[in-house]
Amino acid sequence: MRNGVTIGQAAAFVGVTVKTVRHYHKLGLVEEPERDSSGYRRYGSAELLRLVQARTLAAAGVPLAEIGPLLDADAALFAAALADVERQLTERIAELIAQRDTLHRLADGDRALLPDRAVALLERMPGLGFPADEVAATREGWVLARALVPEGFDDYLTHFEQALEDTRLIALGKRAAEAAAWDPDDPRIAELATAAAEHYLANPALLKTVTALQARTETAARYTLIAHHGEEQTPAAARLAALFEAELRAAGVRIPRPDSR
Repeated sequence: MRNGVTIGQAAAFVGVTVKTVRHYHKLGLVEEPERDSSGYRRYGSAELLRLVQARTLAAAGVPLAEIGPLLDADAALFAAALADVERQLTERIAELIAQRDTLHRLADGDRALLPDRAVALLERMPGLGFPADEVAATREGWVLARALVPEGFDDYLTHFEQALEDTRLIALGKRAAEAAAWDPDDPRIAELATAAAEHYLANPALLKTVTALQARTETAARYTLIAHHGEEQTPAAARLAALFEAELRAAGVRIPRPDSR
């Protein structure tokens, strides 16, 4: 009778299940021992060592398909293969950390979709008198802008930061929020659009908050999606935006129209 242990004992000694041992046999990672005279397969020290090696490599993240060649490789090939597995694991760890960070940001609302700098600006807006619906529309527009025109988003935020220091602009913004409730034919809408356009045209740095993203797109289509996001607003707000953009275009500012392709 051959000395050794049963498959159940071997699995227990090595720290795996009997199913795993059989799977290793099926893949050819560990040779299946012959049955003894009593009909049992007996695992000796050689099989147990091979099981331990296979289990250890699998636990380290080595794909099962690569374990057999590794166990049969010489020292140099073994070391090189382990270095490659380590590189793959490092990349995977980085991916998992990024996924975990995204989950944490999801719990913090805006931070899942916008960088901290943008979130900080949004948090400043209510204190400057911007109504909640305008802050919400800005947030949604920025999410679109970051996704559609990522290469220009940081510059845009810089221009927006500068704009928040402009007290005249803040006053115009508050007036525009009030205008949303006006009748769309109210003559004050045209007056407000003119005042806003004149202020933008008189401040080149401020005007970049309108043109910076558009200038970086290959076509007008992506910018149009951003600029006209949420224009199912009130008729008065839509008219104000249209008049404002029309005045800028009349002054030579390049702004794509809603039907741009």
